[in-house]
Amino acid sequence: MRNTLKFSIIIVVAVISVTVFVVEYIHQSFSDEVVQEKSDQEKAEEFAEKMKPKIEERLHEEDIHNFIKTITFKKNVSISPMGYVTVDGYINNEPDKYHFSASLIYKSNEIGSMSHSPDLSDRFENWDDFDPQVKEDFLNSLSKKEREQYLKDIGEKE
Repeated sequence: MRNTLKFSIIIVVAVISVTVFVVEYIHQSFSDEVVQEKSDQEKAEEFAEKMKPKIEERLHEEDIHNFIKTITFKKNVSISPMGYVTVDGYINNEPDKYHFSASLIYKSNEIGSMSHSPDLSDRFENWDDFDPQVKEDFLNSLSKKEREQYLKDIGEKE
């Protein structure tokens, strides 16, 4: 009987030890997977970093007057409810006046769309596409100082 009791205790201790070992192993494996998995925000930030040269290229393509001197990207990268990665920035150290936003498509590594502030869009305007009166009306809507700056920005005045 004494041997049976010792044997039973040894079996119970062995079962408990194996169970604890298995649970700890499963927990450790799960923890390693969680640590190795990047968050959606981290993936979005890496993707945005990879896409910045494409954004710069697109901005320079739109800049027919060679207005852009510098491009600055804001640090915050966001993910829209539709899954687009959004990157914001500004041109020529003027964050309030010449800002842009690029919506990036993660699955296809493409720029889905870009938006510009009105002042930046005006600097990208190709006036050859319009009647000369439209350009004149636009210029007349500006103050003298704004008009001179605009003409300088699009390379029509020194």
